[in-house]
Amino acid sequence: MSTIKVGVIGCGSISESHFQAYHINPNVEIIAVCDLKEDRARAKADKYKASNVYTDYNELLANPEVQAVSVCTWNNTHAEISIAALRAGKNVLCEKPLCKTVDEALQVEQAVRETGKFLQVGYVRRHASNIAVLKKFIDAGDLGEIYFAKASLIRRLGNPGGWFSDKERSGGGPLIDIGVHVIDLCWYLMGKPKVKSVSGNTYNKLGNRSHIENFDFYKAADYDAADNVNTVEDMANVLIRFENGASLMVDVSFTLHAKKESGTINIYGSKGGAEIEPVLSIATERHNTIINIEPQLTTPGFDFQGAFNNEISHFIDSCLGNIETNSPVEDGVEMIKILNAVYKSAEEGIEIRF
Repeated sequence: MSTIKVGVIGCGSISESHFQAYHINPNVEIIAVCDLKEDRARAKADKYKASNVYTDYNELLANPEVQAVSVCTWNNTHAEISIAALRAGKNVLCEKPLCKTVDEALQVEQAVRETGKFLQVGYVRRHASNIAVLKKFIDAGDLGEIYFAKASLIRRLGNPGGWFSDKERSGGGPLIDIGVHVIDLCWYLMGKPKVKSVSGNTYNKLGNRSHIENFDFYKAADYDAADNVNTVEDMANVLIRFENGASLMVDVSFTLHAKKESGTINIYGSKGGAEIEPVLSIATERHNTIINIEPQLTTPGFDFQGAFNNEISHFIDSCLGNIETNSPVEDGVEMIKILNAVYKSAEEGIEIRF
């Protein structure tokens, strides 16, 4: 088997990155598209030459030709659709987060075990080309023991509104939307240590700030400037302690009175450290002298579509049995445990111990 026949469930904005990546992969044929809005599904199907259009994901999953699916729907439907797909005999690429709750995550994990199919969680930053380079340095021991990491993704005006600001559908705000990426990436690079405790804070002070003029930002497909009912946090921060003594600090925001947008990710080890965002740079020492290493890369920072292309290629290679996915369901479960602990810590004002 050299070609995997794929279906895409959910045709919102993130699905376009999946479609593009599948389209350029020589081992993929996109044969099915599903969305609650038939016109949106048909538009994608026409663009990518898919022969089957559905508005009910169960009908797509009943198609025996479909071998694998991407789940690109609202967060509150990730678990039910992924479980149904696994039980229908499909391999699954589920957009992050895996789901909303720990109970849901454990149900998805159980479905993976019972069906013998696999699920890859959409931690796209793991697949960035600069991360592949850095991972070689880490695995070779060049950075030594990684004992601290910190990450910050700050949007000063960037609450997408719509379903992103509806906790029932999204499960939360910037923590579960963009924070999950950097928490997962740091945890992955640190060797996925076991969590000891989580202490977090969340703030909901600013809403969607639709009154702001002269500054553009990304808006959800169902964004409504008149709807300022915002049930998710504006920003969150967290300190995670691991059993091996390492720690991770993260802060993220949709909206904040900050001077500018910013994104930084750093990890520190006993022999060296690395700045991942905005571009990869490694700091270490040789012969009693501190040196900075600047890897010469075509893409030294995070290339959004390039990383999706790599992620989809990894998924398809896993479907073909050439490799095992590096983002298995177990990692998705662990991340949901962490995210839920942050929200619980913030709500109750206590540290959560695992």
